[in-house]
Amino acid sequence: MATSASAAAKVKDFVFEWEGKDRNGKVVRGEIRAGGEAMVSATLRRQGILVSKVKKRRASGGKSISQKDIAVFTRQLATMMRAGVPLLQAFDIVARGSTNPRLTRLLNDIRQDVETGTSLSAAFRKHPMYFDALYCNLVEAGESGGILEALLDRLAIYQEKTVALKNKIKSALTYPIAVMVVAFVVVAVIMIFVVPSFKDVFTSFGADLPAPTLAVIALSEFFVSYWWLVFGTLGGGIYFFLQTWKRSEKMQKAMDRLLLRIPVFGDLLYKSAVARWTRTLSTMFAAGVPLVEALDSVGGASGNAVFTEATEKIQRDVSTGAALTTSMQTTGIFPTMVLQMASIGEESGSLDHMLGKAAEFYEDEVDEAVKALSSLMEPIIIVFLGTVIGGIVVAMYMPIFKLGQVV
Repeated sequence: MATSASAAAKVKDFVFEWEGKDRNGKVVRGEIRAGGEAMVSATLRRQGILVSKVKKRRASGGKSISQKDIAVFTRQLATMMRAGVPLLQAFDIVARGSTNPRLTRLLNDIRQDVETGTSLSAAFRKHPMYFDALYCNLVEAGESGGILEALLDRLAIYQEKTVALKNKIKSALTYPIAVMVVAFVVVAVIMIFVVPSFKDVFTSFGADLPAPTLAVIALSEFFVSYWWLVFGTLGGGIYFFLQTWKRSEKMQKAMDRLLLRIPVFGDLLYKSAVARWTRTLSTMFAAGVPLVEALDSVGGASGNAVFTEATEKIQRDVSTGAALTTSMQTTGIFPTMVLQMASIGEESGSLDHMLGKAAEFYEDEVDEAVKALSSLMEPIIIVFLGTVIGGIVVAMYMPIFKLGQVV
């Protein structure tokens, strides 16, 4: 068993680029993951390919695979399959067209699995880092129902909207965080390098300094003496906080609840979670996935622990025969509009359509909220920077003003 595991690990370490001729004498090229050149030649011979060149390269390098990369791949695969391109050929085309070596290797691995008889959904499940349960469940539903092209298209739309929504949230949150970081760096530079120069000048005056000036000088002396402690504590504290947030389930739940209560930002995050929740359930239900099973993927896709807990409760209620709308209402976290849309959808048998409409509404709401937030943050940030930097400058020039009045 240890030998087998070691061999498997070794196989994953290398990718071989090969070139040869098929049964018709046509020159063909490709990539294959194997443990050695002999294994590559044997595998290709079984496929009727006469190998002329095999080149080994390390399976490393390249930027990481993002959710946007997976969304683009899904769109390309759906488009080619709708055009009648065979699945294996479609994978080959997408892999060759990718500029990310890691994505190319991932697609080649999946292609090889499918080529050896593995179902597409099973091949995707081997890579949970890139293809979550929702993705795999939809692909499996498409394979079993013979509508893989249609579900890949629906999945591509879902992923494109999800990526767009996340990008909007990131853009809204990145701006104020970046400004805070820049403000801290500017203040630190002033405290460490600029204020000490003023201190030497003020010492030669021999006069009493105003309280604000003394406070700034004291803060500057602390920065100069303990700059390593300030930066170390701040950096270590942020790192520890983020790691705890990432690894601790209790911390995640507490922070997700807190984030939803933050003024302005909380409303944006809430609308985003509602949009993703309704979009995910709409997509799963439209694909023919049973409601109870669909709810497995919905909570996590919302990106908020509060909605994940609520979804688990809804799933338990629905599995015992309760109506979806009634179960959603008892959680107390869904807006009235979503509840009404879900109720109409249940009564009319068009739950996927109505939830899709609700998702579109809240996606538009997020878009408007991001625009409003950007407009609101600009004057707030200007006032904040003006108060901090301006306060320091005024405090340092007050003794000079006093000296001018005396003269």
